[in-house]
Amino acid sequence: MKAVFLDAEGLHTFSLTKLEQECSSLQIFRATSPEQIAERIIGADIIILNKINITRQHLEAAPSVRLICIVATGTDVVDVNGAAELGVTVCNCQAYGTDSVVQHVFALMLALHTNLLSYHTAVLAGRWQTAPQFCFLDYPIVELKGRTLGIVGYGTLGRGIAAIARAFGMTVVIARRPGNPPDDRPPLAEMLTDIDVLSLHCPLTEQTRNLIDEQALGLMKPTSFLINCARGGIVDERALVQALQTKTIAGAAVDVLSVEPPRASNPLLEAKLPNLIITPHIAWASKQARQNIIDQTVENIRAFKAGTPMRKV
Repeated sequence: MKAVFLDAEGLHTFSLTKLEQECSSLQIFRATSPEQIAERIIGADIIILNKINITRQHLEAAPSVRLICIVATGTDVVDVNGAAELGVTVCNCQAYGTDSVVQHVFALMLALHTNLLSYHTAVLAGRWQTAPQFCFLDYPIVELKGRTLGIVGYGTLGRGIAAIARAFGMTVVIARRPGNPPDDRPPLAEMLTDIDVLSLHCPLTEQTRNLIDEQALGLMKPTSFLINCARGGIVDERALVQALQTKTIAGAAVDVLSVEPPRASNPLLEAKLPNLIITPHIAWASKQARQNIIDQTVENIRAFKAGTPMRKV
């Protein structure tokens, strides 16, 4: 089967030999512009992609395509319904980066609670060298133990976060996800008033878009922190800037923005706030997690060829 990998950037330093062995031919591009998609998928049986948008129109113009492999969990980049109607199977990767994301969330959480970046910046600026004693305590340091962590989205990632939080001695509260049927979990608005840290692990849907808006942030404690390693659109970025500037909440850390990469202006980047940490969508990207993506994609192609598709969405 002929395959094309449209955007291998991020995986190009890894061996793709096993992928090549599953295909009669594999054409690899590190990046593909929207204008290049149609030409590059013509004649392919398999499309492998990460963040390239594939529409029904693309598939109608490339009738040879039988399988789309997404080297990520999110499927919003593919018209899944259109693919199904055209008989194209779509498979993704699942739980490949749980440990990587959990580690990144707690790196951010610990950095916020210890004011790590503020102390680092102060030391580089010479503050320690002029301190009257062996240390200086310009920024508050708070222990995780005894704090309450609120989680929105209790799938594999949410459960991984909860397990480590409990090991730190935190109390964990799970919110009912918007759009889900009522259950014994508290609704988000009720949970926000009681927690010290909010960590988001839900998908971006119409129910979760701008879920954390001015009203939600206003319900949180002024000593609380927000962490978003899910999707940028779940948080109203302008509302978050205002909440940080007015100290409605104490701080935030985000690994995602509403538009990535942020070519145009973004309120979170423009604000340059000392109580905000921004990382460039890297929570998923440990070496082990990226190898897991390749291995799962190999499995997805092999299973499809055997007539038993796995991780089908």
